[in-house]
Formats: sequence, C-alpha cells, structure tokens
Amino acid sequence: MGRGVYVLPGLFTVGTLVCGYFAVLSTLKGTLQMAVNGGELARWSFDAAARAILWGALFDSLDGRIARLTNSTSEFGREFDALADVITFGVAPAFLAFAWGVRPLEVVYGTDIVQHLRQAGWITTFGFVICGAARLARFNIQSISSDRRYFVGLPIPAAAAVIAATVHFFQYPMNDWKHGLGWLAVIGLLAFLMVSRVRYYSFKTLDLRRPRSYLVIILLGLVAYMLVAYSEPVLLILALSYALSGPISRATSRFRPRPPAPEEVHAS
Repeated sequence: MGRGVYVLPGLFTVGTLVCGYFAVLSTLKGTLQMAVNGGELARWSFDAAARAILWGALFDSLDGRIARLTNSTSEFGREFDALADVITFGVAPAFLAFAWGVRPLEVVYGTDIVQHLRQAGWITTFGFVICGAARLARFNIQSISSDRRYFVGLPIPAAAAVIAATVHFFQYPMNDWKHGLGWLAVIGLLAFLMVSRVRYYSFKTLDLRRPRSYLVIILLGLVAYMLVAYSEPVLLILALSYALSGPISRATSRFRPRPPAPEEVHAS
C-alpha cells in the first residue's frame, strides 16, 4: 500500500506531462493549418493547445496537494514534477505564444517590420522558457526553508495560464503587428515576474479537511458553472487576477499602516 500511495501524485504529474505534449502537437498542427487554410481552422488547434495547458495547470495543482495529504512526498517526485513543469508550462506555452501571436503575422504582412518582430519573438519566448526554468530551480532550493504561505516570484503554471487563457479567449491568431508587439510585452512581463522577488499567495496553508459553511459549497458550485458556461472570460479574469495580485499587493503594502514598534521597558 505504501508503494501504491506514492504512485498517486506521480500519475497526476504524468497527466501534466501529457497535457504539455498534446499542447505542442496541437500548436504544430495549428501552424500547419495557418499556412494552408488561414486562421479559421488554425484557431481550433491553438485553442486545443491552450485548453491542454490549462488542464495541465489543474493536474499540477493536485499532485503536490495529494502528495501532502497522503504523506507521500519524495525527492524523486519533486524533481519529476519540475521537469514536467518545464515542458508543460515553459516550452509548450512559449511555442504557443510564438505560433499564435507572431508567426501568423508573416502571412498577413511579410514586411521587414514583421521580420524584426519575428526575431524579437524568438528572443522573448525563449526568455520565457529560461526564466521559467530558473524559477523552478529556485523553488526547489527554497521550498524547504521558505514561508509556505507565499511563492517568491510568479509560479510558472500561473504564467503559462495567462498565455493559455488569452489564446482561449481570443482564439483567432494575431493579424496586426501592433498587437503582436503588445503580446510580446506581455510575455516579457510574465518572464520578469517569474524571476522577481514579488510574493504570491500559495494556498498551501488552505486546509481542505476543516469543516466549512455550506455557503462555500454553493460558491464553489457557482464558480464551477461559470467555468463551464463562460470559460473564456472567467479563465482569463482568474489568470490575470492572480498574475497581477503580487505587484498590486506589493504596491499597496507601502501605504498600509505599519504596527507600532514595542515600547522599551527601562529598568528602574
């Protein structure tokens, strides 16, 4: 039974890896369809890749929690999870971001501006992969001694979720080079947030075994319905809200009143 318990979090990690692999294949399919038939068919393949990355983020959030609940954490599981995250939340979203937001512009324009934009796209998306890998390496080093309530830097699944949710919301590939520049700026900002010192709430201290009010169940049911019925705007709002929560919290912390320093007690 002990050996079987350790398989449970590993299965979710494999699920994360499968989602990343499927996202890469769907992105490649969309790129080929874009060159042959235009964006009408390609958008479905790009959307499938975005959905796969979002499902991978769900699996990734479950494997660690299941490992902690079953007391089956291990060094192998942590390293295996990090390697899967590099593929699913590093390579796959970077590939999708370039194929959806930069590569289609060559079909529309084919000018020197797009040539420079393509080169900038290579650098920016590759920088996303590097920053994501560095973020994972830093997390593995600091996970034991750091505060479990917060992540230092934007987690790579959350950064990938912003890319995937954006593609899922708009679906149609980019057709304006100005929008392409803005898209690359978003990718660069996400890469910077991953290696920054901005803190994000981790939700690791959220105890699911504690009794909750029935209103929580109702709220969760409403959120689940919104995700199914209006997945495009809801997922984008959730992804952007979490990505911006760190900088907003850091900016507003400067205006929060600090607790008074304890008064010194002088010996009589």
